[in-house]
Amino acid sequence: MIDEIARPDDVRRQNRRLVLTGLRRHGSLSRTDIVAETGLSPSTVSAITTALIAEGIIGESRDSDVASNRRGRPQVALALNPEIGTIAAVELALNLVHAVLFDYKGQVISEELQRVPTLAAAADDLNQSICRMLDNQLGSLPPKAGRLMHISMGVQGVTDSAGGTMLWSPITPDSNIAFGETLSKRYGVTVAVANDCNMISEALRWSDPSHYAEDFAAILLSHGIGMGLYLKGKPFVGAQSSAAEFGHMLHVPNGALCRCGRHGCIEAYASDYAILRKTSGQEDNSQPAQDVDPAAFGEVADLARANDGSERAAFRKAGQAIGSGLRSLFSLIDPVPVALVGPGAGVFDLMEDELRGIVSGTSGWGATQDLNIRCYPDEHPLILQGCMMTSLLHLDTQIFAPGDVKEAPLKRAI
Repeated sequence: MIDEIARPDDVRRQNRRLVLTGLRRHGSLSRTDIVAETGLSPSTVSAITTALIAEGIIGESRDSDVASNRRGRPQVALALNPEIGTIAAVELALNLVHAVLFDYKGQVISEELQRVPTLAAAADDLNQSICRMLDNQLGSLPPKAGRLMHISMGVQGVTDSAGGTMLWSPITPDSNIAFGETLSKRYGVTVAVANDCNMISEALRWSDPSHYAEDFAAILLSHGIGMGLYLKGKPFVGAQSSAAEFGHMLHVPNGALCRCGRHGCIEAYASDYAILRKTSGQEDNSQPAQDVDPAAFGEVADLARANDGSERAAFRKAGQAIGSGLRSLFSLIDPVPVALVGPGAGVFDLMEDELRGIVSGTSGWGATQDLNIRCYPDEHPLILQGCMMTSLLHLDTQIFAPGDVKEAPLKRAI
């Protein structure tokens, strides 16, 4: 009996989410277009959009040319109301804090980036840096901006499965930093804290759903190596942590020293510090560099492209390490599309042959062209977009669900 009572409300929530997702993806749509986009019946779409307009969540868009070439009665374009709420996206990376405020349509309201010495920063230092940036931005909100309603953080480190705490990170000496609890108490909103690679995978799934759909992997190749993984249309997380620590899978037993303190990780061969350590003639057990100059990494890549020397050999080793990890992954879940993200994606040409050879030459599941890889050299926009979508989808499914809107309707045209 309880399930029978709950089911209609679940259906209503799902249908509203479909309508809001369609409008978010396309900017503005007529009711007829929403029917075609969602597969819902005209009567269902009419009922949902009428309720959403009454609640101020969507409105008629003056500047849209939806269906301008159609015959018959003109179509009314509907769009999300950008003033219904504000969300914050925060990226925490090595020596970097980046905060962006977005409106409900996903448009940037304000943005601030600061260089913060994270390697010497304790939990309080990082929390204070983030709060100062958010305080500054929220204090300068435009008059018509909606109130802050959600915060999402993408962090370079391992997070708990509940999405509130950074359990460990190589960028700071402190562990178990409860960013979610601290920010939630200060701003009175729900906070989601996730591994940056999970945010990258969320962004890819949103921006290119035809390619990144049910199953795919997003691998960050930077100072660290990480992975965001989607399986059966859902992000993969561990029982207790964000899991999917691709960079810390074992590549060589008792091998090169990794930043995590263990030996033989994929990261110890495929990260930027690993490649520079190899090309500079240091021993594999040499302490990893805390930070890497992008220009120095670029110079090594140029030398590798120009000559078949130690630089090119280092990139081959990196390709072997990544290929080994992918081969193990595919043995568990079957081959999936792969996105390579970050500086390492910009030098994929130096690793590709070795990587494909390791995966396809020994797995028996197909030729090298069957390994579907796309490259995205700049990870930062994807991390922020993933944070943004996490917050906006939270509003769509949790805050603006049927009967949950508490504030007075906003009926202005948008």
